[in-house]
Amino acid sequence: MLFKNVADADKKLRDVGYISSQEIATVVYLAGVTKKPVLVEGPAGVGKTELAKAVAKALKRELIRLQCYEGLDESKALYDWEYSKQLLYTQMLKEKIQDIIADTKTLPEAMDRIALQENAFFSERFVHPRPLLQAISSEKPVVLLIDEIDKSDPEFEAFLLEILSDYQVTIPEIGTQSAQHIPFVFLTSNNFRELSDTLKRRCLHLHIDYPDMNRELGILLVKFPGIDRVFAEKIVEAVRTIRDLDLKKKPCVSETVDWTRSLIALQMFEIKPEVIMGTLNVLCKSEADAQKVREHYSRPPKGGFSCA
Repeated sequence: MLFKNVADADKKLRDVGYISSQEIATVVYLAGVTKKPVLVEGPAGVGKTELAKAVAKALKRELIRLQCYEGLDESKALYDWEYSKQLLYTQMLKEKIQDIIADTKTLPEAMDRIALQENAFFSERFVHPRPLLQAISSEKPVVLLIDEIDKSDPEFEAFLLEILSDYQVTIPEIGTQSAQHIPFVFLTSNNFRELSDTLKRRCLHLHIDYPDMNRELGILLVKFPGIDRVFAEKIVEAVRTIRDLDLKKKPCVSETVDWTRSLIALQMFEIKPEVIMGTLNVLCKSEADAQKVREHYSRPPKGGFSCA
């Protein structure tokens, strides 16, 4: 069994530095029990990819990652047939082939003799595995991360359904390859496009949103051992205040971590408005968003700044 129970899943994730939640730990535990893929949705930067990495660390498994993009097809995700290598082998063994057919008298007889050797020229040595085949053919259990599945085309999504149904693939040159161990599969989506109901039915669904204050604080305390708790609380309060603004791209956990690292590097341990506005390039990913934050802090509330 991968995890004994939900509490065990939560503990093992925390042990490798991933601050889980009850919902996350429950889905991870159930995925291990049911061997179903997990479809993780939510805004960019909230820890979807990190969850797959954390599960791989917790289970001491190799992480195999397939990064999806528009135009991705099965040949790029599954395997490449190395024709040039096959041709090189054929040329190198030309004399040996002559020896094999030396005593044949007819062309059909020669072809039959060569056919007996075809396994030497159509074998796994000419297959260059891509992530999906790597995960299926691995001799040890692995974690397979199919990242940003929403950026791939619907045709690739349909192909992927076949893989996730039987965990086997057919390579015309050498036959069907079945998984020795069913991989622990994560698919992530930033809602770039709507995924099919068929894919969703095959998966356990998990939505990871911006964390609550306690979880985000816990993440900082784990990422930065020894950080002053009050300083970390002020950072989280400031980020949450900025998140409440009408921004195109709200700062996520990754920005919170990057900003904390930047503040420590700059030796800025008081979260004042001028500090925030001086480091907005870390928190905001567009000038329009940065301007909205500047406008917010140029109009202090009556009670003063909450992050001061």
